[in-house]
Amino acid sequence: MSGGPSPANSADALSIGARIESLAMTDAMAHAAIDNAAASMAHAAVDDVPILYLDRHCIVAIKPAGLLSVPGRGPQNGDCLARRIQSRLDDALVVHRLDMATSGLIVFARGIDAQRRLSASFERRDVDKRYVAVVAGRLADDAGAIELPLIADWPNRPKQKVDEQHGKAALTHFRVLARDPGCDTTRVELRPVSGRSHQLRVHLQAIGHPILGDALYAPPAVRERATRLLLHAAALRFPHPATGGRVEVESPAPF
Repeated sequence: MSGGPSPANSADALSIGARIESLAMTDAMAHAAIDNAAASMAHAAVDDVPILYLDRHCIVAIKPAGLLSVPGRGPQNGDCLARRIQSRLDDALVVHRLDMATSGLIVFARGIDAQRRLSASFERRDVDKRYVAVVAGRLADDAGAIELPLIADWPNRPKQKVDEQHGKAALTHFRVLARDPGCDTTRVELRPVSGRSHQLRVHLQAIGHPILGDALYAPPAVRERATRLLLHAAALRFPHPATGGRVEVESPAPF
């Protein structure tokens, strides 16, 4: 990279398909961003896992469907996104997870301090998450909210279920992107406010529109309509753990 970008634009060089608002970035941090820009481009993929954003504080990668976010139980479940990232970036630490069947964006912290700050952002619900799914049937409303409390379905673990009496509050906003009358499906954008296990999958199943390819919650006819779960974490917007500027990363759904 010849010549450095100006401080106002330096953060742009850090990302591939990402954007960061540098309002809270100091000059020193801006120059650090310039220093790390080449490293960002050099690590465009780790073990075939695309990295869309990389600096000395955080990483945003795309998890493929079928890969665990973190190690599971037993040596046969050791391969996961976290270990693949850590094999090249050994200070990478887990902040949140996606279901094994779900693809899309995951942010990792680099170091304990960044992990603490990013985890706090998730706990404060200061992270905007957007998913894309294809569901069975045609949603009647163009937009709306699903507010149904969820609890672990202990006899059928790892499944979750709606439980009005004992469940924890869970809220999902949805917006229809397209309806396909020929296939009798709806492409929908989902924005979870809470972060319960399997929240999107259970909420959509509960309103009669299970996600195609869902091996846990869809009936066989819907499950067999796709070779994978058609759910993708398509966008993340979060405060940068060092600067406070908003980082925005997008990844189009691969279906």
